Amino acid sequence: MRIRIFDDADRLAEAAAQEIEAWVRLTAPKATIGLAGGATPRATYERLRHMSLPWSEVSAWMTDERFVPIDDPTSNAGMARRALFDHVPASLLEIPWIEDPMAAADRYEKALHTTLDASPNGLKPGLILLGVGEDGHTASLFPGTDAVTVTDKDFVANWVPQQESWRLTATLPLLTRARRTMFLVSGEHKAHIVADVLEGDVDHPAAAVSRQSRDAVWLLDRDAASLLSSS
Repeated sequence: MRIRIFDDADRLAEAAAQEIEAWVRLTAPKATIGLAGGATPRATYERLRHMSLPWSEVSAWMTDERFVPIDDPTSNAGMARRALFDHVPASLLEIPWIEDPMAAADRYEKALHTTLDASPNGLKPGLILLGVGEDGHTASLFPGTDAVTVTDKDFVANWVPQQESWRLTATLPLLTRARRTMFLVSGEHKAHIVADVLEGDVDHPAAAVSRQSRDAVWLLDRDAASLLSSS
């Protein structure tokens, strides 16, 4: 596991864009990237659109999504499209809008077979980007929800009582098969959970993904890293 700490969120986003650039150049012509929502990923995507990359050799997909149409202002895929994919010739596999969250998740799981490599153990993502919530969730794997314990599917609909809404999310098995997992976390309000996940003995979904990842990289700003003993 690598931990990189930056002075502020802007420098974090710039470094994340550079990490993604290096990944694309390493893995093209079949570079795959699992995308996260949130402010720091958005700033990263906005920087990426100004980089000269072999975008036609990049396929992106969503690690999670709110149960809303893509033109809804809260859609993660909508944000990613506005920030990056409307400006470059890369492909973005969006979660279909179907008025049945379980049917939408099933259809997306099938569609991922057209984007991700297959292995004897299942679909194998390349690079995935993730954030961490103050409660320790990542993607839309919220503590105590049913999706956290799913082991026989790669993508599911997850009812999140604390949000009173459905989320569509990659499961732990899919996330932990990724070749590289990059967490992007900024802000003082995330300092406690970052310390718990990286230095504590917790079973939050973010901790489970980080511990089981083949190659975990944490990009933090100084505020988010402020409670780490090594910061």
